Amino acid sequence: MFRSLYGKLALALLSLFLVIGVCFLIIVRFSTDLYYKEITQKLNSEIASYVVAAQQLISDGQVNEDEMKDLATHVMRINPSAEVYLLDLDGNILGYSADPAKIKRTSVRTTPLEGLVAGRLDDVAASIVMGDDPRSLTEKKIFSVAQVVENGEPQGYLYIILGGEKHDSIAQMVQGSYIIKLSAWAVVASIVFAFVTGLFVFGALTRRLGGLTEAVERFQHGKGGTPRPVAYEGGSRDEIDRLGHAFKDMSERIKDQVEALKETDRLRRELVTNVSHDLRTPLASMQGYIETVLIKGDKLGSEERQEYLEIAHKHGQQLGRLVEELFELAKLDSKNVKPRLESFSLAELAQDIVQKFELSAAEKNITLGANLSPDAPFVVADICLIERVLENLIENALRHTPTGGHVDLRLTAGDGNIKVSVEDTGSGIAAHHIPYIFDRFYRGDQAEAAQTSRTGLGLAIVKRILELHRSTIRVRSQVDQGTEFSFELPVGPGSDVAPV
Repeated sequence: MFRSLYGKLALALLSLFLVIGVCFLIIVRFSTDLYYKEITQKLNSEIASYVVAAQQLISDGQVNEDEMKDLATHVMRINPSAEVYLLDLDGNILGYSADPAKIKRTSVRTTPLEGLVAGRLDDVAASIVMGDDPRSLTEKKIFSVAQVVENGEPQGYLYIILGGEKHDSIAQMVQGSYIIKLSAWAVVASIVFAFVTGLFVFGALTRRLGGLTEAVERFQHGKGGTPRPVAYEGGSRDEIDRLGHAFKDMSERIKDQVEALKETDRLRRELVTNVSHDLRTPLASMQGYIETVLIKGDKLGSEERQEYLEIAHKHGQQLGRLVEELFELAKLDSKNVKPRLESFSLAELAQDIVQKFELSAAEKNITLGANLSPDAPFVVADICLIERVLENLIENALRHTPTGGHVDLRLTAGDGNIKVSVEDTGSGIAAHHIPYIFDRFYRGDQAEAAQTSRTGLGLAIVKRILELHRSTIRVRSQVDQGTEFSFELPVGPGSDVAPV
C-alpha cells in the first residue's frame, strides 16, 4: 500500500498530523503554565507588601519569631500553596514557613528580587519574574517580594513563593484530571477527523493519476490506454489534467506513427515486389537478345542482328529510365528535398514545354495546343519541379491519346492562384481505377503497359511534387472521351491577376 503515491501521501499526512498534534499539546501545556504563572504573580504581587506593612518581622535586627509563626499560620489558612521566607539583604534565609527537612538552600539570588522591588511588575521587562526555590537547587518559581524596613532602614526581604509544594502536588493531580483527558481526546479526535478527511481529499486528487497510470501501463503492453478527455470549467486545468491530455496526444501520435510505419512497410514490400518485376522483365529480355546474338553469331543476318541489338538497347533505356525515376521519387519522399521557391512566368515555362513535345505529338498525328497568355501573372514555386510535373502530365496525355486526338495545356487565373490543366481526348480512365492511378507502379491497362516503356512512376512523382508545394492534383475522366488533370499554384507577390 505504501508503495503507491496515495499510500505515501497518507503516511506523510499521518506523520504530519501526529507531529502537529504533539507540538500542539506541548505548546498548549507550556503556554497554559506560563499563563497561569503570569496571572498568579500579577494578582499576588502586592501580598508581600501588605504583610510587611501589617507585621513587624524584624526587631532590633533580629527575626521576630512570634510574628513569623503567626504569619505562617495565616498564610496556610489563606493560601496553602504559598511559602513564606524571610531573607536578609544578601538573600540568606533567616526564617521560613516550610518544612525544614525539605529546605535545600540557605540563600537565594537577590537580583530578581531587587528588580521586582525596584518597580511594579507591570513595569519590568519580562512578563514573569522567576526566583530561586529554596526547596530545590535548580527550579525557579514565581514569587511576591517586599523589603522589610526598620526605622527607615532596609533590613531584608519578605520572599513569598506563590507556587509551593502544595501547588506542585495539586498540579500533578490535575494533569490526570477529566478536563485534561477530555482536552487530549479532543485533540486526538480532531487529528483523526482531519486525517480521514485528508485521505478522502488525497483519494479524489490521486484517482485521476491512478487512472492515467493504468492507461499508460495498458498502452505500454499494447492494450491501448488513451485516457478519456477531461472537461474543464473556465479553461483551467491542473498538472494531472495537462499530463493526461499530453499522454492522450502522445498516444494518438504514436498510434498514427505506428500505422504510418505499417503502411510504409507495406509500401516497401510492394515496391520491392514491383521493382523486382519491372527490373527482371527488361533485364531478361535484354539478356535474351544479347545471348541470341552471341550464340548465333555469323548465322544472323545484318538486319536481324541490328533488330536484336535495337530491342536490347530499348530495354536497356527502359531499365535506365526506371532506375532514374526510382531515385527521383525516393529523393522526393525524403525530408531533405525542399522546394526552392521563386517567382517566375508559368506561361513562358508552359510554352517551352509545349514546344519540346510538338515533334512527338506530330509523329503521332496528335494536336498539341496551349491556351496561354504572355500577360499571365507570375507564380511562386520551384521552377524545375513544376517543369517536371508539366512534362509528366503531357507525356502521359500523349501516350493515352490515339492518332488524330487533341492534347491541350490551359492556364486559368483565379482568386490569388493560377489553375493549370492538361486535357486530352484519349481513352479515359475507368472510375474504379482513378483512386489508384497515383500509386507507384500502378498500371490500369496491363496489356498496354507491357507494350510500352512505362515505369508507372510518372503520376506518383507528379503527386509528390505538388504535395511539396502544398497543392493537390485532381483528375476528371470518362472512358473513351478523355481525361483532365489539374492543379493550382499561388500567384507571386506584386502580380496583377487578370483573366488569361
